[in-house]
Amino acid sequence: MTASNRIDDRFKSLRDQGRKGLIPYITAGHPNPESTVSLMHQMVESGADLLELGVPFSDVMADGPVIQRACQSALEAGTDLDAVLAMVNDFRKQDPLTPVILMGYMNPLERRGIEPFAQQCAAVGVDALLIVDCPFDEAEQLQATLTAAGLHQIFLVAPTSTEGRIQRMVPMAGGFIYYVSLKGVTGAATLDSASLGPAIQPIRSASELPIAVGFGISTPDQAAAAAQSADAVVIGSALVSRLHDAQSVDQALTIARDYLEPVRAALDHVQSSDGEHAQPSLRQVGA
Repeated sequence: MTASNRIDDRFKSLRDQGRKGLIPYITAGHPNPESTVSLMHQMVESGADLLELGVPFSDVMADGPVIQRACQSALEAGTDLDAVLAMVNDFRKQDPLTPVILMGYMNPLERRGIEPFAQQCAAVGVDALLIVDCPFDEAEQLQATLTAAGLHQIFLVAPTSTEGRIQRMVPMAGGFIYYVSLKGVTGAATLDSASLGPAIQPIRSASELPIAVGFGISTPDQAAAAAQSADAVVIGSALVSRLHDAQSVDQALTIARDYLEPVRAALDHVQSSDGEHAQPSLRQVGA
């Protein structure tokens, strides 16, 4: 595991406050490149604890049509790796504390060179990479490179992951473990919250890392239900689909605010593990 970074600090703060984490996802460059940094700040203002920023790619095999469309739009607008890194760098000028996770695929990283890219990520303030098509049993070199740069590698655990596979993955994981609550691609179905507790238990038994649940969460009630079993929830397609309709930066910010604030409020009513209600979220940047 890597040394402590913003993700570790943020989950410790959440745990100390008895709060559940909110991790919204947007695709960098969508609905247009000029809106991304403002959207990142707006998501924090609306209650996000960590941010997941998608790197546009032409073959997003793990994502459904909503994020596929967002990636295509961003690519057509010229959002490449350099643009994504510049966005994070710009975001860091005002927010030095909110963790940022880049989500993407191996192909763009390999073309850039994994070591140079890891160093560039660290330099602009990225905290972790989530590489969808790099399973843990093929990730030893990548994980070592990220660790050397002070970055975490976030691993996905699927409903089909065996306990043996989970046990082998845990020593390589950093930051948190992302539990994919559904089989299939992002945006494919809705969450069955009743199945989460038993599904997450083997991960809890194998690791002390926080667990975030994603895929299939689109409403405040679903987020609150997922948070009963998890430490954080990830919301992606539901937000991205709403941003498709934004005609301006201001409209995109309004969409993000109006969608995320009720989710944050629902999470703040979830009881922590000691039975206390979570404290209200701290809306100030870096709080």
